[in-house]
Amino acid sequence: MTLSRRPTFSRAVKIAPSILAADFANFGAECRAIEAQGCDWVHVDVMDGHFVPNLTFGPAMCAALRPHIAGVMDVHLMISPVDAYLEAFAKAGADILTAHLESGPHIHRTLQAIRALGCKAGLAINPGTGIEAVPYLLDDIDLICVMTVNPGFGGQKLIPSQMDKIAALRAMIADRPIHIEIDGGVTLDNARALVAAGADALVAGSSVFKGGTADNPAAYGANIRALRQAAEA
Repeated sequence: MTLSRRPTFSRAVKIAPSILAADFANFGAECRAIEAQGCDWVHVDVMDGHFVPNLTFGPAMCAALRPHIAGVMDVHLMISPVDAYLEAFAKAGADILTAHLESGPHIHRTLQAIRALGCKAGLAINPGTGIEAVPYLLDDIDLICVMTVNPGFGGQKLIPSQMDKIAALRAMIADRPIHIEIDGGVTLDNARALVAAGADALVAGSSVFKGGTADNPAAYGANIRALRQAAEA
């Protein structure tokens, strides 16, 4: 089994393909393909059909994926309640565990628990949620995931108002080693603006997986390179 790798901090642009857009019948090969084609993290969207209107993967799926991911497994928990499942996802091999600010009344406790399990702690914020609570949590987070679409489904368009939120978070974080990750509607057309506003990790589904397959992954590499080039332009 491939050992998980805790990410070291860097503000360099990171491309994190969401396997929600991959071939569900071929996940292992898809993960190997996107890593071979140059992605930085593999993003796993966990949805419970309760906190968000969709149902995807559980800890068993993450454990099955882990041997196929040589680098960082970035697990985004769109579930509520969340605390009861943290240990299972950590044992499944998550490197980053991200919980939603809106997922329960004690997010500070949740973030502390994630770190105690040996994972990097992420805080996700929905489009309609303000950032007033974030200053009180900065010492307990390694990543802020800004939802630029309403969570639950891939293929949505980015909500423009979230650009101001990204910039406000970047100013708030200052020199702390905290990633700003963008999840939702990332494309070649907006990647540069997202990074300029303060993001350093871009989650992309169809923007990465379009045009290729695990058996013919050259399009994945072309898409990843194009997205990185657009973000760094």
